[in-house]
Amino acid sequence: MRLLSPAIAALVALALIVTPAAAQRQPGDYPPGRDSQVQPGVAPGELLGPFEFHAAAFPGTVRRYWVYVPNGYDPASPPNLLVFQDGQRATHPDGSLRVPVVLDNLIAAGAIPPTLGLFVTPGNLSRRYPDNLGMENPDHRWQEYDELDDDYSRLLLDELLPEVRRQWAFTDDPARRAIGGTSSGAIAAFTVAFRHPEAFGNVISFVGSYVAIAAQEAGPAAAPLPAGDLYPRLIRHTPPRPLKVFLQDGSADLDNEHGNWFLANQQMLAAMEYANRAADEAGLPGPRYQVAHEWGDGAHSDAHGSAILPDVLRWLWGTP
Repeated sequence: MRLLSPAIAALVALALIVTPAAAQRQPGDYPPGRDSQVQPGVAPGELLGPFEFHAAAFPGTVRRYWVYVPNGYDPASPPNLLVFQDGQRATHPDGSLRVPVVLDNLIAAGAIPPTLGLFVTPGNLSRRYPDNLGMENPDHRWQEYDELDDDYSRLLLDELLPEVRRQWAFTDDPARRAIGGTSSGAIAAFTVAFRHPEAFGNVISFVGSYVAIAAQEAGPAAAPLPAGDLYPRLIRHTPPRPLKVFLQDGSADLDNEHGNWFLANQQMLAAMEYANRAADEAGLPGPRYQVAHEWGDGAHSDAHGSAILPDVLRWLWGTP
């Protein structure tokens, strides 16, 4: 072992004494890693858009979408597919997630296969998508993302994916397709895969809103609509789906009239583990959930999810 000289050792000791406490990690600090930053020598894919899209599933709304085409894209070898909600944040070069940059780096390193990205905003109640929204949420978000019906799935599967496929090829294999998002975008992703495991076999869920946001009342005497807090019960009472699910949340996430986000995400994990265990104990054939998670100390933010996104994609699709 190499020993420090007395002079250098004294300087190191002094530095440790005077280092301010503020330099230590604070709860919720999750800086982006190397794979989330533009790297020299990595040929980027092409991010095309935004394109406007009017969906029959939600009349009177308009949304935007972007398509990420990986470097070296070959339509004769259809790439994997990643669909991510809240596309205005997922694609922003100065945002937390920077999904296209992550895809550039992982694909170039051979860590995941070539992947086509589709990034979609929620709908807005207007004829044209407002240019001044930036990374803010459009005004029809919870109605599309937080309700448990099949409308948003139908938008993606019957309308938007066929539209994208007119120009770009991608795989039909659900094991090579992933859908993800943060907050309400995460529950939207889970709903699509839970209802349609034949279409998506992988889910990325960051700070997922598995709470009662959609329990809006139609009137004073009306019963609340089904909402995300029902998912743990649904999962426990139905056979496991062939899904690979990654859950992330933080202990300082929201706690309000809709529910407690951190507890809700832990309930989701427990429900999938129970469903697997119950199926095993009953000797039932069929698939099991593959579920992984990472709990942190962050609040309702994209930061932790963005920091671990490269490793989540490796877990989903990593090549040996």
